[in-house]
Amino acid sequence: MATTDSARFFPYDAPYENQREAIERIENGLARGQDVLFEGACGTGKTLSALVPALSQARETDKTVVITTNVHQQMRQFVEEARAITREEAIRAVVFKGKASMCHIDVGYEECQVLRDTTRDLAESEVDRAQLERKQDELLEESQAGDQGAAEARSAVMDELESVDEEVSDLREEPTCEHYYNNLMEDTDDFYQWLFSDVRTPDDVYEYAEREGFCGYELLKEGMEGVDLVVCNYHHLLDPMIREQFFRWLDRDPEDVICVFDEAHNIEDAARDHATRTLTENTIDSALDECEDSDDPRSEDAFAVFAAFRRALVSTYEDSLGFSDRGSVDENWEDVAIANESGRDDLTLAFLEEYTGRGIDRDLKSALEFGEELDDQYEEAYRNGQAQTRAECQTLQAAAFVEGWLDDGAALDQYPVLGVRRDEGSDEVYGRAELYTCIPREVAESLFSSVHASVLMSATLRPFDVLEDVLGLEEPIEMAYGLEFPEENRRTFAVETPALFSSEREDPDTQETITRVIEDAIRMTPGNSLMFFPSYYEAERYYGRVETTATPYLDRPGVGAEDLREEFADSENGALFTSLWGTLTEGVSFDADDAHTVLVVGVPYPHLDERMDAVQEAYQSIYGDSNPDAGWEYAVEIPTIRKTRQALGRVLRSPEEFGVRALVDKRYTQTAEREMGKYSVRGAFPAEERRELIDIAPEKLQFSMLNFYGDHDAYDESPEPRLDR
Repeated sequence: MATTDSARFFPYDAPYENQREAIERIENGLARGQDVLFEGACGTGKTLSALVPALSQARETDKTVVITTNVHQQMRQFVEEARAITREEAIRAVVFKGKASMCHIDVGYEECQVLRDTTRDLAESEVDRAQLERKQDELLEESQAGDQGAAEARSAVMDELESVDEEVSDLREEPTCEHYYNNLMEDTDDFYQWLFSDVRTPDDVYEYAEREGFCGYELLKEGMEGVDLVVCNYHHLLDPMIREQFFRWLDRDPEDVICVFDEAHNIEDAARDHATRTLTENTIDSALDECEDSDDPRSEDAFAVFAAFRRALVSTYEDSLGFSDRGSVDENWEDVAIANESGRDDLTLAFLEEYTGRGIDRDLKSALEFGEELDDQYEEAYRNGQAQTRAECQTLQAAAFVEGWLDDGAALDQYPVLGVRRDEGSDEVYGRAELYTCIPREVAESLFSSVHASVLMSATLRPFDVLEDVLGLEEPIEMAYGLEFPEENRRTFAVETPALFSSEREDPDTQETITRVIEDAIRMTPGNSLMFFPSYYEAERYYGRVETTATPYLDRPGVGAEDLREEFADSENGALFTSLWGTLTEGVSFDADDAHTVLVVGVPYPHLDERMDAVQEAYQSIYGDSNPDAGWEYAVEIPTIRKTRQALGRVLRSPEEFGVRALVDKRYTQTAEREMGKYSVRGAFPAEERRELIDIAPEKLQFSMLNFYGDHDAYDESPEPRLDR
């Protein structure tokens, strides 16, 4: 191990050999303040490999470890590992979620903030009143004993007490939060003793707080100071504003924090989402109403800007939508093309044409000043009990967005988008302007450059140089560990079916070939089989085509998959059909007999729309000098292969397990490297994974699987191959 005693944080008998090496390398890197890129095959103990040295270094150097994920299943895994550690070495850990999931009275963020401030004012005033009452009682006794000075002092105290009484009475009339009031006024020592006696989940905290009448969210915030470990969601670190608050709750400067990112291949998309800005037509309408209701002369300037932007927004999507297109708009946002090769986008050009004010810069400045003052008025009205809810200032939101649209809309990494949707059951279509962030580096780099060090871990991080580029990492340590489990316990096939290009998927012969391969794989599997497809549509297609004696399960979009996963895992002969872009691809384990065979059917490229084109163009512009295919590789191919590798990793989670993994598409084969050029994807896999890929004809897969599972004595009764080829 490394120079500090990290072994005390390892909760089991002994680490795997790879774990031991990874722990030492990570701890040495963290000691030097270096970031670490850590790829480890599924089931090889990445969580402890990162968490153990991070906790060791944090204990040695008085830092806090923040481990974060965007996968709920993984958060539960972190809790279990942290609980195991506490049984060996005492640590103070907090598992943190957003306010919305922990609020007992279901109010928004800004309303909660005002409630909290008013409640604190009330509690402080009541404490002051109690102190003054005690003081006047003491002075009364002294004055009754003949102390004239005490009598005069008591008179002054009584005057002050009367004033505080009025203040308390006024505050009692304002909206407050009873749960937070109890936090401030009652003894919370028992809560914190309970909290740190184990690792508690947010649900545990919510139930305790609900039972005792506390606000669990605020108690967690107050209790985070000085903890060893925090488990949280991505947005606590990737959103710059939330991150600043989060570190303040920890009472830590960024350089006193060690970050561990799980499923770190998702950081790119998550950072992009957190940087994206939007403004809906409804928000503009609300801002216009605010302007019309105000006598402030600056409201006229704001109105001129918002009205022009709204007219431009509506005319742009009306011109782009034909009658048939308009009829197909549903409750989901749908992009409308506004890109313009001649320069600024169509919406900006329409806005500049519609605007007739005295100067956009001047009017925007007035709009921002007016919005800030109006926002202060809303808070004061709520605080004083003049409003039942804390209104959000739509003028401030609209002005800030339009300013950003004009300043950043032409930037390479900001892609202007116009979207349309309609509310369910409504005939009215409305629009939304959006600045979509193409390059996540600006968001991620500020985080990684400010904290002490980070560990980015996943089963699918490579190629490392691409990740370094897109996230802005400076000379990180790179380490990758493949499956160290016995190679004889697995087979990985590249099945030479027709390449499932989108144009070929409707071909009847192709569909028949794919159907036969899936049926063969299910029949030859002693137990459960997993099938991943490029989309839910394709999953449902083959769910309907495949004939099998196994119990079929279909994962559907928008439907919670956890119950389905458990039902499938409990079956003895099941076949689960799902999308590779669904929730069962990562952060979900199919251990032991939960599943033995996994198929990835086709190359699951994401939907290639204008946003993806913009991302490709941005990457190509930045990295194209050194790599002529940088746009396609960075934006499309590498994320797709990472997803594919994640799917393959759903099985084989321990050295004792055995199973078959099959990539069903000619593009995965060695033949494709020679014959299909850039359409081949085999070269995008790490070298050691390519070496394990065995090219096989579709009709031969069943025999190879029969031999493999037969060698492992997996059959009670060997299935018969189908020979009608």
